[in-house]
Amino acid sequence: MTEEVRPYYVPVANEEKIFRAAHSQQLAVLLKGPTGCGKTRFVEAMAFELGRPLITVSCHDDLTAADLVGRYLLKGDETVWMDGPLTRAVRTGAICYLDEIVEARQDTTVVLHPLGDHRRILPLDRLGESIEAADGFTLVVSYNPGYQSVLKDLKDSTRQRMVAIELDFPPSDVEEKVVAHEAGVEIETAALLVQLANSIRRLEAANLREVSSTRTLIAAGRLVAAGLGLRDATRAAIAGPLTDDPAITAGLFEMIEAFLGEASG
Repeated sequence: MTEEVRPYYVPVANEEKIFRAAHSQQLAVLLKGPTGCGKTRFVEAMAFELGRPLITVSCHDDLTAADLVGRYLLKGDETVWMDGPLTRAVRTGAICYLDEIVEARQDTTVVLHPLGDHRRILPLDRLGESIEAADGFTLVVSYNPGYQSVLKDLKDSTRQRMVAIELDFPPSDVEEKVVAHEAGVEIETAALLVQLANSIRRLEAANLREVSSTRTLIAAGRLVAAGLGLRDATRAAIAGPLTDDPAITAGLFEMIEAFLGEASG
């Protein structure tokens, strides 16, 4: 049997220390940071380190409270109750990670409130009961503060039930190690990808909702590892996913050409 390996995560500040303390005190955790900066990998690494099972839910516009808590379903000739992912985590003492929580309907987050304060209970209205969170249960939610609106934001009543951990893209030297490790490329290639990403991140008034994330750099690196040239890899994995606007895409392609020209010069 292959021994499990801790998910690769390089700490940038004191985020691991804060998470351990929050878990030990049974406090809910709010992760804030841009898309693709490593929030999910961070949770995976902490769950492994703490020896807790991890249940992840990718939130979306149609996510309802019933999707999290559970519902009655027909099974043969009878109706049976099926726990949702949040209820399973509460019962088993798992870490429940709700990724991009603001994408869910606002009324969905209300079910989290009694889990996020001193009560640590989950009301199951359809069953007429409430269950206490088992030891080890930790509620973790994440969202991207840079991509929100009045209609897509966390309520103060939800925020103040959680310990906040701010994450961001790692410093260049750390990001290079992450890209090299995850993509399986030389550190020199990883360094070029990080330099290109930093140039895009510094762009002003580019009408980009997002910038190049660590995730996109890893994707580009994996394309290079598969034998694709650096130009094609960066166009496909870094520039292409950022926008559908032809003019902006052309500008990003020009930027890549100029960057690679300087790098090879």
